[in-house]
Amino acid sequence: MTSAPTAPTRPADLTDDELARLRALTVRSHAIITAVQQPGGAYPACTSFSAYAGYAWFRDGSFTAEGISRFGDVASADAFHDWCAAVLTSRADTVADLLRRADTHDPPTVAEMLPTRFTYTGDTGQDPWWDFQTDGYGMWLWAVLTHADRHQRPLDRWLPAIGIAVDYLCAFWDRPCYDWWEEHLEHRHVSTLAAIAGGLSCVVDSGPLDEERAARARQAVTGIRSLVASQGTADGHLTKWLGTDAVDGSLPAAIVPFGLVPHDSPVAGATLAAVQRDLDVGGGVHRFRADVFYGGGQWLLLSALLGWNLAAAGDTTSAWRHLRWIAAHAGADGQMPEQVPDHLLYPQHRQEWVEQWGPVATPLLWSHGMYLILADELGLLHPRPQDQP
Repeated sequence: MTSAPTAPTRPADLTDDELARLRALTVRSHAIITAVQQPGGAYPACTSFSAYAGYAWFRDGSFTAEGISRFGDVASADAFHDWCAAVLTSRADTVADLLRRADTHDPPTVAEMLPTRFTYTGDTGQDPWWDFQTDGYGMWLWAVLTHADRHQRPLDRWLPAIGIAVDYLCAFWDRPCYDWWEEHLEHRHVSTLAAIAGGLSCVVDSGPLDEERAARARQAVTGIRSLVASQGTADGHLTKWLGTDAVDGSLPAAIVPFGLVPHDSPVAGATLAAVQRDLDVGGGVHRFRADVFYGGGQWLLLSALLGWNLAAAGDTTSAWRHLRWIAAHAGADGQMPEQVPDHLLYPQHRQEWVEQWGPVATPLLWSHGMYLILADELGLLHPRPQDQP
């Protein structure tokens, strides 16, 4: 599922006051997330950002739900997973038709595949979007099964939707699609493949599938691992997509939590080192070197993802560095943005995005969810005696 929280080593220069502020920000993050959770359970990406308002993603929401689950708010996480399950079961006939056509002379077009974002009521959006992305369905499988295992929740309420997601991913895992950032439809992205493999592996390990489905899931995971090993690595590290040597800030997820490669393997070590070398500046992590979105700033959620992985690898000193960097970039009211402009890769492009979509998305619930995850890894959600101020 996911790694157990690391027994934290408190930084020598961390004062009691700062520790208290870091912990207070976990409470604030939970409050910000749950204040805007919709009656049906959806977590909005950001209610105030023009391009995101009115929509929820499985991808953002799965990580947000993981943070909420770790915080201990079982009801909120349950409600999100109920919403995801309803989205999938309402599309059971659609998925059945896609599966029927998968290996025929009439394969589904990109426009016919399941979307990546939905309205708060679970409907498909009517405005144009980069919609064909498979990562969120794998992420949801990982998130719902991890949550159920953590809190001993029965899987019956989510099992029909789990089966639909497994069938969909087993049929279409190797099809090119947009990546986490809704770009490059023409490629097969390692972070996407990792999310699918991670979700399917969780389902197989948890045991709720019939043997035929479980066999197909295992076959898909084996295919993903083989494909990434042969085409998704360069210079010993994982790559942004198959056939390149570039890295992406999302790649640490292939290690923790999705386990595409073991966290103590040479490939994992080389991948984290490459992300740190190419994308980490002062504790804030860029998406990728060619990023021009809002000038290519540093993303709080990616800093948390890298910190999570470093904690799992035993480097708690660096993990604390990332947690503190994130906290320093929360607003006075505790709201966390999507990205910050401290170190822009392409500052000449920032204004064009501000003019098109307005200020950077704030608060981004995904940022808050990832802060909760990293805080938990460092023992801030469930304080141990040695962590008390």
